[in-house]
Amino acid sequence: MAPPKRTFQIWIPRYLSNIETKNYSKNTIEAYGRILRLFARYKTYLAEHEGDMPKSTGFLANLGMITDVDTDAYEISDFFVMIRNEHHLKSASLHQYYSSLSSFYRHLIAQNVVDANPMNHVERSKIKDRELKYLRHKEVMVFIASLENFRNALLIRTIYATGMRVSELCSLSVEHINFEEQTIRVLGKGGKIRIVFCDQNTLSMIQYHLNGRIVGPVFLSNRGQAISPRTVQHIFNRYAPPGITPHKIRHSYASELYKHSHNLRVVQENLGHNSIQTTEIYIHTDFDERRRAYQEYFPLATDWK
Repeated sequence: MAPPKRTFQIWIPRYLSNIETKNYSKNTIEAYGRILRLFARYKTYLAEHEGDMPKSTGFLANLGMITDVDTDAYEISDFFVMIRNEHHLKSASLHQYYSSLSSFYRHLIAQNVVDANPMNHVERSKIKDRELKYLRHKEVMVFIASLENFRNALLIRTIYATGMRVSELCSLSVEHINFEEQTIRVLGKGGKIRIVFCDQNTLSMIQYHLNGRIVGPVFLSNRGQAISPRTVQHIFNRYAPPGITPHKIRHSYASELYKHSHNLRVVQENLGHNSIQTTEIYIHTDFDERRRAYQEYFPLATDWK
């Protein structure tokens, strides 16, 4: 048995408490905890079966987490193979497993528990098809115009006008809107507050929708409570073009804003991203714009002129 101070049982809760103080979102903390506990039980299984891999995660359910946190790239890579094959995960989904273990071992290094991060020697799969399908401006407006229910059309327009996440939209209160300055105070992931801008037409539609209300949720359910993310998802499932989700409308917002501003930092701040690398996957340059730029500026394309 490993010395108590070096076990997963001790260090996983300490690590999760640490990232909680760094304003990680609740969903991220829960996901990281779930992944780390699964890996800890995987390590326990290896210790109890002389290094033989389990056939599936089902064999790990009732195991403890008292094994030593020491591991290597081979054990982690085999763990990833098991997870990927069992759940048929795409590379993008597997990256959360990679990030959680990498972050965990960086924390252990900072606490002088281990000397090196084993994740440095684990090959990270390339994310394929990162450019998600999204709607252009005219297509978004056609989608919104096709909705007969005013509230439904307005909430989709609000996502597009501001780039808000669904969770942020559902928690939006009238008090968060400054109609004079055309700004909205958004409570984002990890409790971070940011200010986003909103066009006058959308704001006028919101005022009409509020019908004199000056407090409370902007978008109400049929029961008079704040609308739920599930309801928003249901609206998209029923009325949106195939493959278009609330996240894709946020994607459209980011793409259009960057297309006209060419300012990635502005897009990052408006979306509420901590890392600019996260913002980069939303960015598209219009095909015709790329063709025009090539023909006008690339030397080989301009030599004949």
